[in-house]
Amino acid sequence: MLEKYPKITIVTPSFNQGAYLEDTIISILSQGYPNLEYIIIDGGSADNSVDIIKRYEQQLTYWVSEKDNGLYHALQRGFERSTGDIMGWINSDDMHHRKSLFTIAGIFDALSSVNWIMGKNTFYDEVGRMFVYDTDLFNERWSKWKMYDLDGKYIQQESVFWRRSLWDKSGGYIDTSLSLAGDADLWLRFFRHEKLYSTTFLLSGFRFRNGNQKSKDQRKEYEEELSLLVQRELRSGNTRVYLIFVRFIRYVAKLIPIRKLRNKLIFKVMGITPKLAYDPGRGYIFTKK
Repeated sequence: MLEKYPKITIVTPSFNQGAYLEDTIISILSQGYPNLEYIIIDGGSADNSVDIIKRYEQQLTYWVSEKDNGLYHALQRGFERSTGDIMGWINSDDMHHRKSLFTIAGIFDALSSVNWIMGKNTFYDEVGRMFVYDTDLFNERWSKWKMYDLDGKYIQQESVFWRRSLWDKSGGYIDTSLSLAGDADLWLRFFRHEKLYSTTFLLSGFRFRNGNQKSKDQRKEYEEELSLLVQRELRSGNTRVYLIFVRFIRYVAKLIPIRKLRNKLIFKVMGITPKLAYDPGRGYIFTKK
């Protein structure tokens, strides 16, 4: 147990998600984390969302239900009210895993050099059953060069957490002018200052559901917006030149028959961070596996 629990801010933006919202709220509040700042910004829902929020309002730091200008405007409003040492957001259909807040606090408390983390990619189906995809190690490891190369494209937002110092250093805002890739814009600004450490911990999961779901239904539009944001980053310094070098090395690496050596070369050139894991005998460890 920690001697002192850092304050964790979680913001949930929501609009007409009454079918899923309570699952999201319970996944956070049921953990009993002792220093939680939980903020819900509802966009004036016409379904039963407000009734659900009111059931839990005594455990919320702040909530409001009124018309806003969409997801990123709601997030900006929530983060403007936040005071937590550690920050993150979860949409109103996704869920945290058991004891995730304690895990997040433990990582940041133990590792002062780590300022930005992502949990293992996990997912829920419509009825809330958890599953994972069978992917190789490269898919869940990140660097700015991987993002610049538009490889992988998606950092699992609901499983990402960061220190307030990184938020402040990166401007302290969500770009409300973006309709789809506001998360990617934030990650790109974070990458100017810090590395993202993927972990083996189950922190939060994305829910695939029926009905309108922007992240699923407007994927092409998201990728177009992301591409424009990456082009912005490539205009600074010699970034574009180094990206050409990265692509050349990745092409050459395909000729290396031994996967371990191939991955080692690619990871080094792309600045891929080691994965953060936990060993019962040694505690937190960094592993390149």
